[in-house]
Amino acid sequence: MLTHHHVAAATRVGMLTRERDTASACGEALSVLGEAIPHDAATLVALDPAGGGHIQLAGLEYTAATSESLAAEFVGTPWYRNVIEQPLPPSISADAGQFRRGSFYEQYVRPAGYRDGVTGALRRGGRYVGLVHLASASAGVFDTDARQLLAAMLPALAALADLTERVRGLGALPAEASAALIGPDGIVDLPDCERPPMLADEEFLRLVAEFAGSGGGSLMMVWRVGRDWYRVGLSRQPPAGWPGVDVLLVQARVTRLPYGLSPRELDVLTRIAMGQSNQAIAHGLFVSPRTVHTHIEHILRKTGCSARAEAASLAMREHLLRPTPGGALACFVRRHLA
Repeated sequence: MLTHHHVAAATRVGMLTRERDTASACGEALSVLGEAIPHDAATLVALDPAGGGHIQLAGLEYTAATSESLAAEFVGTPWYRNVIEQPLPPSISADAGQFRRGSFYEQYVRPAGYRDGVTGALRRGGRYVGLVHLASASAGVFDTDARQLLAAMLPALAALADLTERVRGLGALPAEASAALIGPDGIVDLPDCERPPMLADEEFLRLVAEFAGSGGGSLMMVWRVGRDWYRVGLSRQPPAGWPGVDVLLVQARVTRLPYGLSPRELDVLTRIAMGQSNQAIAHGLFVSPRTVHTHIEHILRKTGCSARAEAASLAMREHLLRPTPGGALACFVRRHLA
């Protein structure tokens, strides 16, 4: 029977979704969950949207081997499919002995001393985002009341486990920017976010590949798609509490070229920031040195800079850069995020 104590615990778990330190919040949520549904061990597991595997975000009392098996091997068992398909989290005690006859129970659960367990699938907006496992050394602990109470807490636990919510916030770009992840298996769309249009541009994707191989932390630039210009940010910084995942976050928003610069002047300014001479710029852009000299005069006049060194500093400071694949990208990459 649901009590005031249960409601209070569910409320506290819900409030933890507002915490900025999500790694600590996940651990605290499992502790609070134990006050409402007594258990001897628990783990919160998230789906890695980039690689497709599962990652433990927080755990209580499970051994490292058991925690790893729950994150990596449990999803390959028939019991996992049972968890995904049932609206009410299934428990070992409600399974009529089927789970106990399986190899996963015999290999991982029974040797660890657990006789009952319950697992809930975590979903947000219809998306599967992870699992929560609870275990007890006593049999018959997770009855229908316990399973219904866990079901009521699943939405809050899902909010904590949803790794796609942790990738927003690349400092120089607003929250409403289009965004996506690039992981080992390709582009991963984020919920409630449009995919940045430059991800359909092969040249941009080559630039992303160069950034990925540079070991850098972040890169800000401008990029043109059709008639529109975008402020674009690449970030390697993994979301807090997302260990061992190498993904890139791409964010973009529509902008205008500042200072009335033309696209060609932006190309010249980018190469000034790279430290190229007029001759090198002319060679790279297939124009004459005199044309480059004229572009530089226009750049200095429009930006109010007195010399090309000052213009280069402005380009780096305000990210007025349009790098190209094979174009000394490393000089624009920040090694560590602030």
